[in-house]
Amino acid sequence: MRPSRRQTDELRAVSLERGVVKYAEGSCFVKFGDTHVLVTATVEDRLPPWLKGQARGWITAEYGMLPRATLERTRREAAQGKQNGRTIEIQRLIGRSLRTVVDLEALGERQITIDCDVIQADGGTRTASITGGWVALHDCLSWMKNRDMIRTLPLREHVAAISCGICSGTAVLDLDYAEDSSADTDANFVITGSGGIVEIQTTAEKAPFTEAQLLTLLALARKGVGKLIELQKMAVM
Repeated sequence: MRPSRRQTDELRAVSLERGVVKYAEGSCFVKFGDTHVLVTATVEDRLPPWLKGQARGWITAEYGMLPRATLERTRREAAQGKQNGRTIEIQRLIGRSLRTVVDLEALGERQITIDCDVIQADGGTRTASITGGWVALHDCLSWMKNRDMIRTLPLREHVAAISCGICSGTAVLDLDYAEDSSADTDANFVITGSGGIVEIQTTAEKAPFTEAQLLTLLALARKGVGKLIELQKMAVM
């Protein structure tokens, strides 16, 4: 039995609440169980210097955890004067994941920044950020279209992410912290609405995993992402 008493293929309770920040062009408060992330999308008429003159836009992300998002207080990275490696890796993953489903040329020479602030962490903060990030991005692009900044909505399809893992020899979906901290193998899958794989991050924490186990995790992830994308569709109706 899992610590949360969920079935092996059962997601935590997931919610996607849109329009929660007054001033942002798009926003979403996403909850995966006790993991809560506030995501905002901001459009600006500027680009990284290396992209200027290429007649296309850019989507980037910033990620951070509030000091009491975890059991013990963690210092703000701004107070330390630098971001740690985990933060940089996660925000790059979020940006990559969202760029794969957007026609960047249709954006024009503009940048959209997806800010992901973890209010409460209980495992899966990066997967929640990507899933909620798609909703915030959708609303930002709709905001632009309604103001004739872009002609069509440049979203090609949905994208969402979910964690999986092998705990006590069993493959399970959507790990909370209790499982993530003790898993034999943990993985994160980013998958599009059409089933395309954007990224797989899989690590053996104790013993190596087999190809068969990897395929089992992928099957679980596809099932979980399918449910998340249905929730995204319901959220933006």
